[in-house]
Amino acid sequence: MHDIKAIRENPEQFDKAAQRRGLDPVAGQIVALDKERREIQTNLQAKLSRRNEASREIGQKKAAGEDADTLLAEVAALKEAIPALEAQEAELSQAINTHLISIPNILDDIVPDGEDEDENELLRSVGEKPSFSFTPRDHVDIGEGLGQMDFAAGAKLSGARFVVLQGQLARLERALAAFMLDVHTKEHGYLETLPPALVRTQTMTGTGQLPKFADDLFHTTDDRWLIPTAEVPLTNIVADSIVPRDALPMRLTAFTPCFRAEAGSAGRDTRGLIRQHQFSKVELVTLTTPEESEAELARMAACAETILQRLGLAYRVLRLCSGDTGFSAQQTLDIEVWLPGQDEGKGMYREISSCSNCGPFQARRMKARTRKDGEKETEFLHTLNGSALAVGRCMIAVLENGQQEDGSVLLPEVLHNYMGCDRLVASA
Repeated sequence: MHDIKAIRENPEQFDKAAQRRGLDPVAGQIVALDKERREIQTNLQAKLSRRNEASREIGQKKAAGEDADTLLAEVAALKEAIPALEAQEAELSQAINTHLISIPNILDDIVPDGEDEDENELLRSVGEKPSFSFTPRDHVDIGEGLGQMDFAAGAKLSGARFVVLQGQLARLERALAAFMLDVHTKEHGYLETLPPALVRTQTMTGTGQLPKFADDLFHTTDDRWLIPTAEVPLTNIVADSIVPRDALPMRLTAFTPCFRAEAGSAGRDTRGLIRQHQFSKVELVTLTTPEESEAELARMAACAETILQRLGLAYRVLRLCSGDTGFSAQQTLDIEVWLPGQDEGKGMYREISSCSNCGPFQARRMKARTRKDGEKETEFLHTLNGSALAVGRCMIAVLENGQQEDGSVLLPEVLHNYMGCDRLVASA
């Protein structure tokens, strides 16, 4: 959410920044609404003050046995006018808030201009892509060949874009999550957290999922929402609070199920695990000071990269362009893992993590502030989030990169103890 004061003081600068996302200029309209609201507030305050003053004068006149009819008439007129002004103020505030809550975050200057993913900036490529003496299969063929990945059963139970995993593949999901959590908590200083998977509308609004992305979410009949990512509950832990400076940075991690209706992705990635309605993810969230958020973004991406490095997977890191950066982010670093079985065995990189610095954007929506010891003034803290990693997509990478011609899958060494074996084999 944006600062109305900043828009009021620099409307042209705000519009110029918003136009990088392809938005029409709106600052003038917001400023005009704000000016009208402030005029009404001034008028309202004057009438409230006069009503209180006249009420005191009435008491004084009555105490003195004097006629107070004129003052009584004035107070009656004020009482009639005040509700109308309050209603106008509320209506204008709602209109302004609708604008402010619907405009995406202002991009960092480092973000390259571009329309879509084809114009993202490649920062680095890491690791060697595996070579095969056969045409690599995709994870669907591998998983079904193992007899442990059943999309038909998932569809029978829940409809399209669900799956049933069994045996070693069910254990592999648990092993990957445990491995990620162990690294992030023991080595990277994140606090493991188990948040609710159902949250209130206010919670979804705080991190920017609502109102814009309502169609991509699952909504219950009692006005709760299934989380699309653990970013939502983890970040909102500090909503409506003032976090002491010495408690920052606050680094949290969680392994949760995630749910997305994918209404905006109809027809995309319908095969396999790439885009499911239910999936699992290990999320990283950092709450920090404005001075440290830029460095924290680089640190967070490095933490996510550590997982891929230890799994021996090739990947690349990109800085998203203006047209591909998400609603709440100032800047996003995407990590894409190499999947050799995609594109009919030609292979391709696919996103496995997005690490974003949201600056004060979410904190302003959540009313989450920080304050230095001994100071009265507060400021909005900065929020960051990143997948570290999407467990289902990590499973895809392990299957496709470790596949053998006989249908088995060699596992990365770091998973051997978690799995109790060094390879996946077909169910008996």
